[in-house]
Amino acid sequence: MKITIIGLGCGTEATVTGGAALALSRAGTVIGAKRLVESLSDAQLGAGCLRIAAVTVEDIHRALDNAKGDVCLVMSGDSGFFSGTRRLLPVLEGNEVEVLPGISSVQALSAALGVPWQDWTLQSAHGVDCDIVSAVCRGKDAFFLTGGQIDVPTLCRTLCGAGLDSLTVTVGENLTSSDQRIVTGPARELAEQTFAPLSVALVQAAPRFPRRTPGLPDDAFERAEKVPMTKQEVRAAALSKLAVTPEDVCWDVGAGTGSVSVELALQGKSCWAVERSESALELARINREKFGAWNLHLVSGSAPEALADFPAPDCVFIGGSGGGMEAIIRLIYEKNPKARVCVTAIAVESLHQAHSAFSALGIEPEITLLSVSRNKKAGKLNLMMAQNPIFIVTGEGK
Repeated sequence: MKITIIGLGCGTEATVTGGAALALSRAGTVIGAKRLVESLSDAQLGAGCLRIAAVTVEDIHRALDNAKGDVCLVMSGDSGFFSGTRRLLPVLEGNEVEVLPGISSVQALSAALGVPWQDWTLQSAHGVDCDIVSAVCRGKDAFFLTGGQIDVPTLCRTLCGAGLDSLTVTVGENLTSSDQRIVTGPARELAEQTFAPLSVALVQAAPRFPRRTPGLPDDAFERAEKVPMTKQEVRAAALSKLAVTPEDVCWDVGAGTGSVSVELALQGKSCWAVERSESALELARINREKFGAWNLHLVSGSAPEALADFPAPDCVFIGGSGGGMEAIIRLIYEKNPKARVCVTAIAVESLHQAHSAFSALGIEPEITLLSVSRNKKAGKLNLMMAQNPIFIVTGEGK
């Protein structure tokens, strides 16, 4: 049995390639989602072609048992772009399988707008988890397949909730069909409109602080008396220990002015920060906006209680525990046994708490003592003034 997996494009005959049209005309059986198999006209299919509606891998397997002749498995869009093809190929081993691409909605929108799509960030919000804010914070316009729980208005409301209500969003509705519609406007306006289920969205890249190595200058942040801030040298060392990647979900426990929170957000996929002081939180919000750290989620509360609803972290910075060090670290490793955690401490007692919390979980932490001196002018001379030594305690689960 020959099986051809076909991307039908945007659902119109104009987006079916010549190779796909030929395979369909020779097919004895066509299998796919009900909407897709019913969209094919008799003229597109071979005489007496059997149509079977099936979506899951299990249903497709059963359909193949009842198939006759050569089989075409039809997929929407392009077979290589957020398609079920990836799940199907491993279970079709042993059969003669050919994959034919279709014209995707990315290509269709690009053509309709007359702009290239090669630099877009491509995301699917159709029935899968999608971090919308993180996607638009990567320095490029972001293209979204929408549908399911995340439609265009929901996507726009999410942007508005992050402070990105003025971002320009372009919606492609029913692309390549006779009722195609292109709508462009700020997220706050499109959040109130209604769009067809078959819609995609292109979102303008969010304004961001120019990417640089960790350790932003202290005077770049808005500060206030009695609101603590992790200083540049310590911040750079801690971020180096955490080794944050662009796909990491980060936590900052005890955010203070938000200096570490902002840097985690700029380096990682997202950052979730908790702070119990309202005056500190207000400063953190100001710094979030100043640096365009739109993927920073600031929460008022105390740890560990406020951490319960945070997503599982890859990296955690603990700058203040409020006496709950052991419970905080235990919660982190319950959420992700492989998390990387960095604790900074000035007092020996805090060092002991951190070491004991890691050790109780069978993790042998690395301890670094960082001593920093900065110059201070004394007439024509420069004197080196010592800062408080900082213990940096780092642990990683296995």
